[in-house]
Amino acid sequence: MDAPLIRLRGVNREYPSGEGVLRVLKDIDLDIGQGEFVAVMGASGSGKSTLMNILGCLDRPTSGSYLLDGREVARLGAGELAALRREVFGFIFQRYHLLSEMTALGNVEVPAIYRGLPTQARRARARELLDRLGLGDRLGHRPGQLSGGQQQRVSIARALVNDARVILADEPTGALDSRSGDEVLAILERLNAEGRTVVIVTHDPKVAARARRVVEIADGRIIADRRTEAPPAAPALAAPDSARAAVPVLGRLAEALRMAVLAMRAHKLRSFLTMLGIIIGIASVVSVVALGEGSRQRVLQNIAGLGTNTLQVFPGRDFGDMRSGRVTTLVTADGAALARQPHVASVSPTVSSSQTLRYGATEASAQISGVGEQYFDVAGVRLTQGRGFDESDVTAMSQNVVIDDNTRNSLFGDGPALGQVFMAGKVPLRVIGVAEVQSRGPGGSTSLTVYAPYTTVQARYLGSTSVSGLTLRVADEVDMALAEQMVTELLTQRHGSKDFFIVNNDQIRQTITATTQTLTLLIAAIAVISLLVGGIGVMNIMLVSVTERIGEIGLRMAVGARRGDIRAQFLIEAVLVCVIGGAAGILAALGFGLAFERLSSDFTLVYSPLSMLAALASSSAIGLVFGYLPAVNAAKLDPVNALAKG
Repeated sequence: MDAPLIRLRGVNREYPSGEGVLRVLKDIDLDIGQGEFVAVMGASGSGKSTLMNILGCLDRPTSGSYLLDGREVARLGAGELAALRREVFGFIFQRYHLLSEMTALGNVEVPAIYRGLPTQARRARARELLDRLGLGDRLGHRPGQLSGGQQQRVSIARALVNDARVILADEPTGALDSRSGDEVLAILERLNAEGRTVVIVTHDPKVAARARRVVEIADGRIIADRRTEAPPAAPALAAPDSARAAVPVLGRLAEALRMAVLAMRAHKLRSFLTMLGIIIGIASVVSVVALGEGSRQRVLQNIAGLGTNTLQVFPGRDFGDMRSGRVTTLVTADGAALARQPHVASVSPTVSSSQTLRYGATEASAQISGVGEQYFDVAGVRLTQGRGFDESDVTAMSQNVVIDDNTRNSLFGDGPALGQVFMAGKVPLRVIGVAEVQSRGPGGSTSLTVYAPYTTVQARYLGSTSVSGLTLRVADEVDMALAEQMVTELLTQRHGSKDFFIVNNDQIRQTITATTQTLTLLIAAIAVISLLVGGIGVMNIMLVSVTERIGEIGLRMAVGARRGDIRAQFLIEAVLVCVIGGAAGILAALGFGLAFERLSSDFTLVYSPLSMLAALASSSAIGLVFGYLPAVNAAKLDPVNALAKG
């Protein structure tokens, strides 16, 4: 005689109950052969559903032996048990356990996904089964659009999609009317006639009478086992095709991604609230970085008016030195000596005098800046009209001058400026050029400035050959600190003492840039904290999601999902939420930048593609880190408990 397909010996199942234990199954001995149609009948609480869960490898016995086709089930690991549920068993539940966000076709496909069938093959198989069960016109309907009988047929098709050899049906007609119940039983009889082993759990004697064998159970013990009809000859149980069951990792991840998308679409509001914290955090980080970069570039632009590689030499020990006015050792010859040095590209002496400008009936106070012909190159002053004065103008103490835009607007308004003559004090000056306004320096962008040859200012206003400063541009290949040291040594040697001080514009730039970067880092740190808070929010909501979807998790495990499949689905869902939230945060930051530009015309946020990529990568990392715990918790669930709670 052939060995039975299923053999239970001395099986017990106990559960903790208070300080003791509740013994649900007691010393069960049961053999079920290939191709049998068995009804397990008993009252509610008799232990029949627990017995079915053990038969289907959803639960494990506390003690005793369970041999399935000669294999001891107790020795199998979680992955091997999942393979049995996927390859050997097909489950039909009283409450159907269909996934509400999927269509009838999608629900039937689920076990085949975990089996590793290609998309087209499993879809064709699911469509064929639904056609056979009379649901060919309901393929795209979701469970809520189907009647109870139709939902149970979908459940039957799902049990058959992997060509299951053993059908386990738990009260398959309990939620159906009599007509639908008869149709379901007729389907089970046809499946048994095809050679499949069918085990029905029921409390209804009429349902049990349709089986060829009835096993009665009461208080956890088998009290009767009678046959109403001899089992037909049936083929031996085919061993699972391990090659077919091996699913490529990329394929499993792709399916996990698809199911994660379906779950997110089914719970749009929850998904949005989950990613809201990520959106705010990413938008804050990107905006702060853009704000810091915009500030840095604006500072550099302002300093560029004086040249980023310029040195300015002034008499005295420092700004505010009361003796600086009496220091007369800084002269034009110092500038000539510096100009001969290889590390100096150009030099301009500077002197200044405040005068009242008059043109017709217009008067205005202005700064007369006496400079050399190289000053406009040294200081990076750009001419918008006309030309600058040359060496001959300096030598001849010419009265040709360059005015800035503020002076032009004050004296001439919308009229022409070039060639016009105006009075500065008692000296007539002729305009040969117009320069853009320098935004730095005393008075900022509101002061009026007239650039004249320094010899003219010395002779006509100051009556002295000393200069108030020297501005020099360092050669591009020379280090600014080294150039400052060499200038200091040369002038100290010429003067016999250090009666001057040097302002290094590059140091100013570095200091302001460092300050800007420090502030940016500080604000970015605050934004990162908000991002972490968003990550914690993702973890909390995903943990709640695990609790809400515990029935779905139990079903997926019942139809053969590995723990790794469940873990991957929830982890991918968390990452997907964070990635979408990160992308939305970047778009929000760009929108903020556009709004900011409309409100502020003189300042813009400068966005860095690298910072955006980093933000997106960080949001993905947050999804991985904070989604791991919920994913692990979901994968650790016991399938039978998850189904019961779902």
